[in-house]
Amino acid sequence: MGTDESGAQQHPYSVETTAMPAKRILVIDDEEDIQTVVRIGLSLQGWEAISATSGKQGIALALALQPDAILLDMMMPVMDGLSTLKELRSHPDGKHIPAIFLTAQADASDRQRLYLAGSSGIIAKPFDVLTLAEQVAQILNWSP
Repeated sequence: MGTDESGAQQHPYSVETTAMPAKRILVIDDEEDIQTVVRIGLSLQGWEAISATSGKQGIALALALQPDAILLDMMMPVMDGLSTLKELRSHPDGKHIPAIFLTAQADASDRQRLYLAGSSGIIAKPFDVLTLAEQVAQILNWSP
């Protein structure tokens, strides 16, 4: 075993690790209860959740903060999830951000419309809070 500059002994097998930075996920949902549950589920993975209560607010936050991904509710007043995603995709800085829909509407025709609009995936409501982050990671091919 060697010593470092301070004279402390170093373990011969010590390896310096660099922690992967936590993911930042934008949650766009008009229901505060859903935002809270999603925030809890993502925090289990050590990820940060930022919330927006409308499509318009979500687009502004996405463009300003450039999150690693967006979880997007389909059914919202004024601007629904599909309109929000289409608007986000019309901005050069919003085209690359993966977006996953959280929706109770998940039949085949809805799924096809969402994927054609640029969705990266769909998680059906109700979802399991304990496996939410795992589902997001799987859809986006993120390593654990």
